[in-house]
Formats: sequence, structure tokens, C-alpha cells
Amino acid sequence: MLTESDKITDQELIEPREGDISLLEILIVFARRKAMILKTVVVLVLVTVLVCVLLPNRYTATSSLLPPQQNASSSLGLLNQLGSLNSIVSMAGGNASLKNPNDLQVALLKSQTVEDAMVDRFHLMDLYHAKRRSEARKKLENNVEIENGVKDGLIRVSVTDRSADRAAEMANGYVEEFKKFSAKLAVSEASRRRLFFEQQLAQSKNDLTNAEEQLKKMEQTSGVLQIDAQTRAIIESVAQLRAQIAAKQVQIRALRAFATDDNPQLRVAQEELAGLQAQQQKLGSSSDSAADALLIPKGNMQQNQVQYVRRLRDVKYYEAIFELIARQYETAKVDEARQGAEVQVVDQATVPDHHSSPKRTLMVIGAAFLGIVIGLASALVTEGLARISRNPIERTRLETLRRLVRVRKGARA
Repeated sequence: MLTESDKITDQELIEPREGDISLLEILIVFARRKAMILKTVVVLVLVTVLVCVLLPNRYTATSSLLPPQQNASSSLGLLNQLGSLNSIVSMAGGNASLKNPNDLQVALLKSQTVEDAMVDRFHLMDLYHAKRRSEARKKLENNVEIENGVKDGLIRVSVTDRSADRAAEMANGYVEEFKKFSAKLAVSEASRRRLFFEQQLAQSKNDLTNAEEQLKKMEQTSGVLQIDAQTRAIIESVAQLRAQIAAKQVQIRALRAFATDDNPQLRVAQEELAGLQAQQQKLGSSSDSAADALLIPKGNMQQNQVQYVRRLRDVKYYEAIFELIARQYETAKVDEARQGAEVQVVDQATVPDHHSSPKRTLMVIGAAFLGIVIGLASALVTEGLARISRNPIERTRLETLRRLVRVRKGARA
């Protein structure tokens, strides 16, 4: 038989003595407040369901791109024909290759030029109700995701929109606008080299045309002069040497734009230039006067003969420059053609058959979980306040706190 002192009442069971906190006590509180917890969960779930019904469906379409591949240039086998000029290719393309070409393509995809083209093509200022172009670009960026695939090396462009058809059109249009933009830029090795030699070829062509015009005028005023075979051979050899020196100097100037004095490629180019200049010194053609003395070794010639030799020397010099650059320009064009398109489309965006957002199931599950957390926390807070109200000392402290809060609010008012 239990004595009177050994009996435990229900009140003592659900309200343990002060200072005693256990897992069973917390579970008892939750069980007592289960109606409030359930109500909280139901309210949050119902509100979430209502929000899910009101939210419009959004669709995502994705295009996959293969960026340009860094292949070895086929022109390397032809460079040996140019002697000391072959290192221009390193300056024009090989040394400028990027460690990660995808980063460049992603940066171009995110460029303002491509975004503005999309804004104009799809009338996004009207679609997004934007007053300024910058606002339309910002909203476009929020709806476009560009993923740089690390494992497969592909770049994926995903566009999200309320219309499934428009999402696919915008994803494909984004790729098309990017291809138009990148086609204008020299972003590949062959393209950079082709652009470099194209500029140099245009300059050398102008110089050669001017030199030929000067020689033609000289022939018209003084008649066509005959020079011996030895002098003509010397003129051609000196012109070739000067052309190689000029090409090497162009390379060094380009290298100094991005390289320091300790750069190995720059040092090699400087050593090669010093070797060419040493050969020029041996020929005695480091200056125009020395070149004249070399080209006109015997006796005295009339002034028009001297001028004719000088004009002929300039023509041979610019012919050599033009020939060297023209070879590399044609080789660069072949390499560029072999590389094909700068960007290749692996997968075109298709019309999505299911919406990508909102994810209603996950939202409802998340709302239920959040309701449980809020309900449990509310149950603990409510139980704590109830216990304080039943304790005279704690109830007095609570009233004092309320009074002080009201007083401070009144003072601020």
C-alpha cells in the first residue's frame, strides 16, 4: 500500500518542481499544447498553398555551347621558311592564349553589348516594364543563368520566363547574339594572328606602293637605268636583312606592351635582334650613307644614278617585308578556317514541357516544417508565461517589467 506521501498527483506530474527540466517535461508541454501547434501548422500550410496558387508558373530553357578549342596551329611547320621572323607568331597568338578559354567566353556572354542586343531584340523594356535600359539589363541578368561546366567543358545558358515558348526563343536568341558579337572579335589564336598580320600587311602594302611610285617617278624623269648583277644582288640581300630587323623590332615593341625585361621570350627576341644587327654591321649597312657606300662601291656616279639605287633599295626592302607578312597572313587565314566557328551549339533550347518554378511541393513541405518549429516554440513560450503567472514572485516581476515598458513608451511619446 502507498502512503499518502508516496502518491503523485497529475498536477505534480505535468508541473514538476521548480528547477527540474527534463525531456519528458518538454514532451508533456507539447502534448498539452498540441492543438495550438497543429493550428499553427495548418495556418502556415494553407497560406502557402494560397500563395502557390497565386504565383504564376515560370519555365526555364537551356542552350549548351562548346567554346573554341585551343588547337595547335598548322602554321608551325611553315615558320622555318621565315628564319628569324618565326617568333612573330608567338607574339601574335601563341603567347596570348588563355589558361581557361571558358572564362573569356562567359565574360563575353555577360557583356553589356550582348545584353543590349537581347533588350532590343525581345523588347525587354516593355516586357519588364522598365523605364531605363539599365533596369531591363538588370532584370534580364536575374532571369539568365550562365554556367561554366568544369567537368564537361560546356557552357550552358539558361533563361527563365513566364512563357515556355519565349524562354526557349530567348535562350537561342542569346546564343545567336553572342555569336554575332564574338565574330567581330579576335578571340582565338588564329584570329588574333590573322588580325595582327592583316594590319601589318596593310601597312607594308602602303609602304611598298609609295616606294614603287617613287621609283616610277625616278624612271620617268631620268630614264630606266641599268645596274650590274652584283649591285642588284647586294641590294636584295641588304633589303632582306633590313626587313628581318624591322620585323624583329616590331615583335619586341609588342612584347614590351605586356612583358617585363626578365621575360624569356623578350630576351630571346633581343638576342636575335642583336645578331641581325651584327650581320648588318659586318655588311656596313647600318645607315643610309654606309648602305650607299656598299651599294655603289666603284667610281663616281651621277646624282640621278644614286637616287635610282636608293629608290630601288627601298622597293626591294618593302617587297621583302610584304612577302614575309603575306605568307603568315595566308597561313593564319588557313588556320582560322580550319578551326571553324568560334562557338558551336551542342544543344539548342527546346520549349520546356514542365515549369521550373514555383516548386509548390517543396514550398508546402517547407511551410509544414516551419509551422511545426513555430508551433513548438510558441508552446514553450506560452507554457513559460503560464508558469510565471502562477508564481506570485515571478508574476510581480512580470508586472514590473510591463509597467516599465509602458512608462518608457509614454516618455518617448
